[in-house]
Amino acid sequence: MSDSPIEFFGEPEAGSPRPFSLATRAGGLVFVSGQSAPHDPARGVIRGETPAQQVREALAYITRILEEAGSGLDRVVQVTMLITDPADYAACNAEYVKHFPGGLPARHTARFGVPTEALVAFSCIALARAEAEGSRT
Repeated sequence: MSDSPIEFFGEPEAGSPRPFSLATRAGGLVFVSGQSAPHDPARGVIRGETPAQQVREALAYITRILEEAGSGLDRVVQVTMLITDPADYAACNAEYVKHFPGGLPARHTARFGVPTEALVAFSCIALARAEAEGSRT
């Protein structure tokens, strides 16, 4: 039990090369760290070959993180989309809009160059569900 006003989800194991939590919840908001589509060929998890496939897989992963943290894609208020190649911008947008049928959140798009083969990644801020905020014990 913690009195901290911040809850952490998906904290890295000691010695992990990922020095951040997947998400944090504080002040009625959920903050999701930048995530690309999962990729683990040894377990049969393939990121996707096209920008659209990678957007779909990355947003599915973000959805799982949001749900664990007490939110959902329908509660996202701000998104950062990171792309490696500006030529993929239109293809990423065409798939992206399909995941927000209730309205498009505010968004920032930037080019990124982290050591990954990902074409696209996302971070976001979402409203926590009221029951999630009240669940701290």
